[in-house]
Amino acid sequence: MKKIIIIGAGAMGSAFAVPCIENKNDVTVVGTHLENDLIKNIKLNDQIHPVLKTQLSKEIKFEQFEKLQSILEQNIDIIVCGVSSVGIEWFVKQISKNYNEKLPIVLLTKGLSIFNGELTTLSDKIISLLKKEGHSEINISAIKGPCLAAGLANKMRTGTVIANKDIKQSELLKEIVSTNYYSIEISDDITGVELSGAIKNIYSMLIGASEGLSNYKASKDIQSKYYLNTAASLIHRSISEMVQFVTHYGGKTETVYGLAGLGDLYVSAIGGRNSLMGKYLGQGNSYNEAKENFMKHITVEGAELALEIGPKILKDLNPQNFPLMFSMLKTICDNKKLEINW
Repeated sequence: MKKIIIIGAGAMGSAFAVPCIENKNDVTVVGTHLENDLIKNIKLNDQIHPVLKTQLSKEIKFEQFEKLQSILEQNIDIIVCGVSSVGIEWFVKQISKNYNEKLPIVLLTKGLSIFNGELTTLSDKIISLLKKEGHSEINISAIKGPCLAAGLANKMRTGTVIANKDIKQSELLKEIVSTNYYSIEISDDITGVELSGAIKNIYSMLIGASEGLSNYKASKDIQSKYYLNTAASLIHRSISEMVQFVTHYGGKTETVYGLAGLGDLYVSAIGGRNSLMGKYLGQGNSYNEAKENFMKHITVEGAELALEIGPKILKDLNPQNFPLMFSMLKTICDNKKLEINW
């Protein structure tokens, strides 16, 4: 039995607690300072998570932010980061005081960051921030793949990949959290896994736009029936660009064709918020119009990532190598209507 603390009580952090508790671990989910009401709601409603709309095991302990430091002072075996990408610096600040060297950190968060002027994976950002706080030996893994939180919470068969530069650490974590419905592959390509898991959100918006892009002159009825030709072409070209992007920044080609790349792209492209945003963009809306009129209070990870890394990518990379990515980045960052150079 391992003592696992999950910081972040949102959909994915809470869902990840399900296979952890199933493997007879001691699991505590601690909300951020913004999630006190969420934790209270879960406790008052018989462990039903309002976002997952699922009753979670009563063996999973949910605690409010005020108890975080006292819990971290205990003999924790694994710290899981379940906060959003914008909360990474906050996460490091919370764990730094009580972080013991080589204590495993598991990163659920998907995203990239411009940190110290460079495109940086979130695991590398965490390592840099912890080193700045005086820590030298940091053990961090990333879990990525086609995993919808509600599906995992309901124990739907799910495959993900755990990556750590030390493959032995990936293997240890696999033994701790895998179940008969939560199968895990292992990798030492944490850079490629994180890059793939992040940028597929941008490409899933492009694939989501395929219906509108299929033929501007056709009726919406014809578009909705016969857009799959266009979607298939965009999937093929998206994977090709993802390979170039990932290898350019130090990841491996085979990682893109695995669960963190192609697998996750499939799930995101056939449904979900990124694909939906893409649909509105494909219909001729600008990003601001689509956001304001259709998705005003909905987080779209691909769009947020585009705003974070877009200016740097548009400046540093060759648009001839990444025509699809550049089209979407310009659409989001410059608030232009989506146009693809076929």
